[in-house]
Amino acid sequence: MPIQLLEHADSIRRAIAPGISLKRKSSLGQFMTPTPVARFMASLFPPSTLPKCKLLDAGAGVGALTCAFLDRWATSDGFSFHDAQIDAYEIDPILSDHLDRTLARYQSRLPVTYRVIPDDFIEAAAMQTLAPRRYTHAILNPPYKKIHSLSSHRMILRQVGIETVNLYSAFVALALSQMKPGGQLVAIIPRSFCNGPYYRPFREFLLSRAALRHLHLFASRSKAFKDDDVLQENVIMRLECAGVQSSVTVSNSTDDSFSDLMTHEQPFDRIVFPDDQDKFIHVPTSLGYNALELSKGVQFTTADLGIEVSTGPVVDFRLLEYIQEKPGKNTVPLLYPSHFSGQAIHWPKEGIKRGNAIQLNEATRKWLYPNGFYTVVRRFSSKEEPRRIIASVVRPDKFPTAKLLGFENHLNVFHEERHGLIESLAYGLAVFLNTTAVDENFRRFNGHTQVNATDLRQMKFPDRRTLIAIGECARSQGAISQARMDAIAQGLTG
Repeated sequence: MPIQLLEHADSIRRAIAPGISLKRKSSLGQFMTPTPVARFMASLFPPSTLPKCKLLDAGAGVGALTCAFLDRWATSDGFSFHDAQIDAYEIDPILSDHLDRTLARYQSRLPVTYRVIPDDFIEAAAMQTLAPRRYTHAILNPPYKKIHSLSSHRMILRQVGIETVNLYSAFVALALSQMKPGGQLVAIIPRSFCNGPYYRPFREFLLSRAALRHLHLFASRSKAFKDDDVLQENVIMRLECAGVQSSVTVSNSTDDSFSDLMTHEQPFDRIVFPDDQDKFIHVPTSLGYNALELSKGVQFTTADLGIEVSTGPVVDFRLLEYIQEKPGKNTVPLLYPSHFSGQAIHWPKEGIKRGNAIQLNEATRKWLYPNGFYTVVRRFSSKEEPRRIIASVVRPDKFPTAKLLGFENHLNVFHEERHGLIESLAYGLAVFLNTTAVDENFRRFNGHTQVNATDLRQMKFPDRRTLIAIGECARSQGAISQARMDAIAQGLTG
């Protein structure tokens, strides 16, 4: 059979996507799958000699993923099913009408039956969690939208033992719960689930119920869903329900052309570290190990170092009445990310959105730290910046009359029991965090521009003595280049 129906589905996608309002797209979390991505996802399923295929496509859109799967079967490319049954969920009536007409075209060419199900997948799937597992295959591009903690979806998911914060992770978890043992699930989802505390229950759910077989990462943020202006970093993964975990195939490409596709095998303990209770999922982009992985000296957590890292305690919108544009009597410095540029601190700063100071009173005192040396890391970086982690040092002599400092919530702060660090330790931490090796390592589990305190606690550091030595070296040289920072850290951690 000529492979034409996937192109037909894609032509529908391109025709109707511009007419879907941003408001509607946002409300449903709709981002339809381009043809090259759909074909690649279908290619990830292993060959199958099952006599019957039962395929789930939850959030099917106009059917690109199901078409790609059926087109592969039609060409006898590893699939030898006698027949197939498809359940395609699509809640949007505009899309489901196109989906129905597209899938109907296959019935004259393949022994396939299908149902286009207009139900809410979360509600429908949750009601079936006690039913026998029936799907042999699932292919998903689920909606991407946060789930409110008090929403009906959140309540339904909790009732079936799924705790998660976004529709995409809910769809994957529910789909996996309906797979037969040995069933294969391929999904393209945002990479945000790989790290952070909010997705820990989801990671535990996946890893306890399935083996991770394949991860694919796009180097470009903007190309996989370029027609929808999606800038979220995406990952394609294949899971095997109730599989025994072994090595993981990792692939990467710049964009959805897959023209520079690279594939390699990685041991699972390089994907999920055995001692990591948070189950962060790392995505190495090459077989080679970087400087941090090779270094025997970089193996200490912040707890081992006797230091802590916390999110800046001043949440400005809650304390807005006490924040001032200009320092004055009975105020202390309030530091935002915009006050930092590399190792330089620009305070006070004109034109800042909120202010430069916060009043010192009973309502604010508990949120302030004593003046001292601190290492701070911005919680958010822009997509254009070369590094995700951007660390700076706060010096007490920058605020000679201040006994206390305020750190706004968009900063992460390294401290010792809410007090400052030794000067050389503060500088050593900043140099180490700003190295290229740390950035490369961090990107293996963090796929967005947010840096959480939990992420920093998960990182491994040199020991305290080495960090102090790095800091003393950096202080003796004054302002140092990126290359010099890398050389200092490499020399002391190699």
